[in-house]
Amino acid sequence: MTELLADHTTLRVGGPAGRWVEATTTDELVAAVADADAAGEPVLVLSGGSNVVVADEGFPGVVVHVATKGVSTDGGSFCEIDADSVGPTTGGASCGGMLVEVQAGENWDDFVAWTIGQEYVGVEALSGIPGAVGSTPIQNVGAYGQEVSQTIWSVRTWDRQRRQYATFPNAACRFGYRSSRFKAEPGRYVVVSVVFQLTEGSMGQPVRYGELARVLGVAPGGRAPLVAVREAVLGLRRAKGMVLADADHDTWSAGSFFTNPQLTEADAARLPADAPRFPAGQGLVKTSAAWLIEHAGFGKGYGTPPVTLSTKHTLALTNRGGARASDVVALAREVRAGVRDRFGVTLVPEPVLVGVGLD
Repeated sequence: MTELLADHTTLRVGGPAGRWVEATTTDELVAAVADADAAGEPVLVLSGGSNVVVADEGFPGVVVHVATKGVSTDGGSFCEIDADSVGPTTGGASCGGMLVEVQAGENWDDFVAWTIGQEYVGVEALSGIPGAVGSTPIQNVGAYGQEVSQTIWSVRTWDRQRRQYATFPNAACRFGYRSSRFKAEPGRYVVVSVVFQLTEGSMGQPVRYGELARVLGVAPGGRAPLVAVREAVLGLRRAKGMVLADADHDTWSAGSFFTNPQLTEADAARLPADAPRFPAGQGLVKTSAAWLIEHAGFGKGYGTPPVTLSTKHTLALTNRGGARASDVVALAREVRAGVRDRFGVTLVPEPVLVGVGLD
């Protein structure tokens, strides 16, 4: 039976898979990829489908769907996440925190909810982000002042080039803004599990993001209960159409379609005086992709169905129903060209583009 990739991506576009393999264990995942590599078949590893745009022609090779499940704590017993039942789990502390290994196919937000139920601190501000755990280190997923690189202890992978397992401690992952060694070498590493180092407690990490601090009623750098942080983040994300909901077409997207540009100080100085500017280290300045898009003339809801910018957030390109990948790409090109013409900044797409391109 043919699997349409539109049925497995949050943007809901994409043609058929040449062959579909469901991998529910690490052994199945590695075997599917290794066998395809040995046979010279193209491979697409797909997990939550939240950060990908697949061509209307589909993918001609093997699509391996990562459906592995399970969480284990150092010194504790192996268990599966049940988002509706998050009782305490035994385990030991290590290096000032709890080490928790999560299989790549676990739903990210279910994992976040689980950590809060356990009173484990460190990923609470990453609530509501769609996708699977295994994808988070690739993009160094971040929001509201937190990034997964702050809590990742190690990443276990299958190295397709060397045909062997490889585990990378945090320092070897080369994390940066929405980047990692795994993203820098696309297709080489298949993430099979991620170990997080989380601390124990009922209060979240210090809140560094101004908008979140205001909603929580704390000063920047203050702390709030884990549950309150999660509820506040979910509320903020829903207001921007960033929490998946079948009835809300603003959530039929791949999330933020462009990353926030990191510019040299000279390039940043050429932006209008009121453009946002944030220090990004190494002589770089980060600005807001959403601000650039809006001030280049692309407001919320811009475009013609079946694809428009979100009515809640200009960074998301949304499927209003019946869209094709070619429709998404056409609007992305228009927006990127408009920003480049207006500000001299070329936006970089955040989703993985499969069989499509903006150039």
